Amino acid sequence: MSTPTPNSAPKPIVMPEGNPSLRTIAMPADANPDGDIFGGWIMSQMDLSSAAFAADVAKGRVVTVAVDAMTFHKPVYIGDDVSCYCSAAKRGNTSITVHVEAWVRRRHSGTVDKVTEGMFTFVAVDRDGKPKPLPSA
Repeated sequence: MSTPTPNSAPKPIVMPEGNPSLRTIAMPADANPDGDIFGGWIMSQMDLSSAAFAADVAKGRVVTVAVDAMTFHKPVYIGDDVSCYCSAAKRGNTSITVHVEAWVRRRHSGTVDKVTEGMFTFVAVDRDGKPKPLPSA
């Protein structure tokens, strides 16, 4: 992030443009006693959103084969509006690696923060669960 000059204000943090692959509210059942949302919950939301993205690319069924990277930048709190944004990071013959960013709009304040990001790899599979080629891009 650049240091603001005397004549410029820092840029506000904004969510990515476009529609999120998933949007949900963090609820009390997903939190520890201090009100922080479990990392496993946010990871599962990211897996769901990236799987939907990968299935759209594959035009069919996909299975998660790896979580190649996961970075937790900031906590998620009860009541946060969580949005996951996906993009294709790498594409193989039968696999696709999806970069996922999880963003929150904080409850009542409207503050926006990128809280987590990761790389999820999926393989396209047929009815029998056998790998199948991705359709042409």
